[in-house]
Amino acid sequence: MTTSSPTVTEQMAALLERLTPHEGYNITGLADVRFLRSNRPLLRTPVLYEPGIVIVVQGRKRGYFGQDVYLYDAQHYLMVSVPVPFTMETDASESEPMMAIYIRLDFTLAADMMLELAKFGQTTATPPRSMMSSPMDETMRHSVLRFLQVMAEPRDAEILGPAMLREIYYRVLMGAQGAVLRSTLTLQGQFGKVAKALRKLHAEYDSHLDVSALAKEASMSLPSFYSHFRTVTDTSPIQYLKSMRLHQARLLMLRNNLTASAASRQVGYESVSQFSREFKRLFGLTPLSEVERMRKHFSMPAPVTASAFISSH
Repeated sequence: MTTSSPTVTEQMAALLERLTPHEGYNITGLADVRFLRSNRPLLRTPVLYEPGIVIVVQGRKRGYFGQDVYLYDAQHYLMVSVPVPFTMETDASESEPMMAIYIRLDFTLAADMMLELAKFGQTTATPPRSMMSSPMDETMRHSVLRFLQVMAEPRDAEILGPAMLREIYYRVLMGAQGAVLRSTLTLQGQFGKVAKALRKLHAEYDSHLDVSALAKEASMSLPSFYSHFRTVTDTSPIQYLKSMRLHQARLLMLRNNLTASAASRQVGYESVSQFSREFKRLFGLTPLSEVERMRKHFSMPAPVTASAFISSH
C-alpha cells in the first residue's frame, strides 16, 4: 500500500509546528520575521498592524477594515502597506492551531526590488490601498516552503535567510496584488501625503496632537487632510491617535511591567481614569485584566529591532 506524499501546505504546517514553541509571537533569526501561533479562536479584537506581510499556513484570520473583509488563510496572504487600526478574528483550536509568518515590511528592500522590476517595465498607475489580500498561488507557496525549510536550521537561516526573504518580496510584488502594492509603496499623490503624516504621528504619538501641523506635513488644507486621512485609515486623526496610544500602553504594561498609571502617562494621557475608560472601551477588559489575559495565553516578545511605527504586537 502506498502512502501519498505530504502536500506543500502540510509540509509548511509541519515546519511551523516546530518553529512555534510558544503560543503568540516567536522570535526568529531574522530581525523582521516572527512566527505566530494561536491555539484558540479569537473573537473580533482591535489590532494595529505596522506595515508588513502576514502569511497564514494553517487556520484562518479575517480582518475587518471599513466595509471590507480581508481573508488570510492557507489560500490567501495579507499585505498591510500603512499602519491602520482594524478588527480581526481568528479560527484556531488546540488540535489545529492557527500558524502564520509575520514579516515586517522593509521599505528599503521593497524599494530596491521595485527599481529592479522597473528595468523590466513593471510600473503601474493602479490606485494604492492600505490593505490587500492576495491569493497564495503555487509559485508563492513553494517559495514560502523553501523559506521555512531554511529558517528551520539556524545556520541556514543566518546565511540563506536574507536571500529567501528577498524571494518572498519578489513573489509578493509580482503576485495578484503586486500592481496595487507597487503603486502604494511609491507613496505618490494624496495617499503618499497621508502616509508621510502617519509616520510623523507615530514618531510623536506621546505629545499633543496638532492636526494642523499634520496637515502641513502632508501639504494639505485642513479639510482636505481630514477627508484623505479617513479614506486611508477609516478613522479620524483623533481616534487614530487614541487607538495608537492604547495599543502602545498595553505593550508597555505587558513587556515592561508598567502599571496602568505609569503606562498612561508615558503614552500621553493626563487622566488615568480617562485612560482606563477608553482602554476598556477598546479592548473589552480593564488594563489589569487584559494584561493578565495576554500573559496567560499569548507570548508578545519585543521585536529584535525597534520600529518606526507603534503596533499591537
